Amino acid sequence: MTAAHPGDPRLRELTHWVSVDLGFGESPITPASADASFRRYFRVSRGDESCIVMDAPPDREALGPYLQVAALLAGIGLNVPRVLARDVERGFVMLTDLGSRQYLPELVDERRADLLYGDALRALLRMQTAGGPQAAQSLPRYDRALLLREMELFPEWFLGRHLQIATDRPLRAMLDRLFAVLADSAAEQPFTFVHRDYHSRNLMVTDEDNPGILDFQDAVCGPLTYDLVSLLRDCYVAWPRERVRAWALGYRDLARASGVLPPATDAQFMRWFDLMGLQRHIKVLGIFCRLFYRDGKAQYLADLPLVLRYAREAAEAHPETAEFARFIAARIDGCLDRARR
Repeated sequence: MTAAHPGDPRLRELTHWVSVDLGFGESPITPASADASFRRYFRVSRGDESCIVMDAPPDREALGPYLQVAALLAGIGLNVPRVLARDVERGFVMLTDLGSRQYLPELVDERRADLLYGDALRALLRMQTAGGPQAAQSLPRYDRALLLREMELFPEWFLGRHLQIATDRPLRAMLDRLFAVLADSAAEQPFTFVHRDYHSRNLMVTDEDNPGILDFQDAVCGPLTYDLVSLLRDCYVAWPRERVRAWALGYRDLARASGVLPPATDAQFMRWFDLMGLQRHIKVLGIFCRLFYRDGKAQYLADLPLVLRYAREAAEAHPETAEFARFIAARIDGCLDRARR
């Protein structure tokens, strides 16, 4: 293990915690992954034992929600990292290692998609059935105020900062109408456990109890279709519309049979699914640009075209959001590639 990290005092402190406090000695510590937050993950090995160490700076990332949701999900039998050691004051946690086989690259083999998504959908159903009552009691509510606050990232960071499109009064009025429709649609749905980032980069392929589930610390009690659309209209991988529709309606049937969803027609459920996806992708367009301009993380810009395509297709599918699809065609499609990088 590296003894000193002069340009990285937190890594130096974490190294001391692992090597001295936890007794890993000179075991090597290597980067495991990074995500869109301020958290970092490292892998440390000792003999045949491999663990993940999370660095969550206390002034940036509270550990309480992660520990709370980890306990909730483990308690209902889902495959999440188990906490082996923690120093909440310093923002360090040692976790079991779920491996390095992320869903995303494994989906390149389309023949495996039904199997992998089947596992992910069964895990989602357990989250929503067994985890829903606990979410209602102990997690923040994904309420209208939060939904609207998330969507405001779109005019600020995507339109204003990235595309240099000013939000004048007519545009503001159109966005207000759109955001109200999306918030109303979300409120119509049954509320249950929502992971809030349930997609191919946060799911690990595991030999037992597939999938391993990561990055759940922002979980809330919210609309039933949110995690479903995060998974099936993933910002990092696209599937044909009819295949997505079949997966979505198949999940609707499972949710209805389990009692977490009241009877819902194909049209009603797909409207919820589409409009929930539109809310999410409007937010994500803003988040990906904020990650670049504020945090210096440029890799997410490459994913903007797919996210915008999802937003346009969902908006086109419903009369109450069609004006937003027309706005994308008239004002965004032609200038996205020319936006400054």
